Amino acid sequence: MREQYRTTELSAADLAPEPIAQFTRWFKETAENPAIHEPNAMIVSTATPGGRPSSRTVLLKHYDRAGFVFFTNYDSRKGTELAANPYASLLFPWHPLARQIIVTGRAERVGRDETVAYFRTRPHGSQLGAWASRQSSVIASRAELLARYEELAARYPEGTQVPVPPEWGGVRVVPDAVEFWQGHENRLHDRLRYVREDGQDDQGDVTWRVERLAP
Repeated sequence: MREQYRTTELSAADLAPEPIAQFTRWFKETAENPAIHEPNAMIVSTATPGGRPSSRTVLLKHYDRAGFVFFTNYDSRKGTELAANPYASLLFPWHPLARQIIVTGRAERVGRDETVAYFRTRPHGSQLGAWASRQSSVIASRAELLARYEELAARYPEGTQVPVPPEWGGVRVVPDAVEFWQGHENRLHDRLRYVREDGQDDQGDVTWRVERLAP
């Protein structure tokens, strides 16, 4: 199976001065495209200290110049791997647009206040689900999971405040490189990568250089 991508060229001159501004451009276009389901879905890859990788899809909940934020159970596989090896890769696979964005960087936990503020915006059922699921642990059956949820629903009915699980919170990936990939015919794709440089500019902002990669 093979598809010929027919898209416009992506040149360095087209890029924003820094990667978050460029991400915002592409994310806005993606969010407006009806062919893209959940444009904030991204594949998060982590690895053990011994180099064994694992990947899963999560939802991006916030981004700014400080990095890209998602929320998880810190006792999950990705949570424990990041605690032991705090480096991650994020992949946004926007296939209908023949575009991808790849972020690599260091992961850090967000402040508890930020976690609580986000948790309060979640639907009531999702708040209960954060308690019900001991993420990545082995369970005997789905019935066990549903029974735990129903117990929590009785304890915290709709309209009551659900406390934030102590092991649940946000992770921010602070990028050291962000690659923008645009597919083209004959597999001659555009790959432009921002790489964080040491030091800051006159305004104290991070400086970036742009590299073109062979496809």
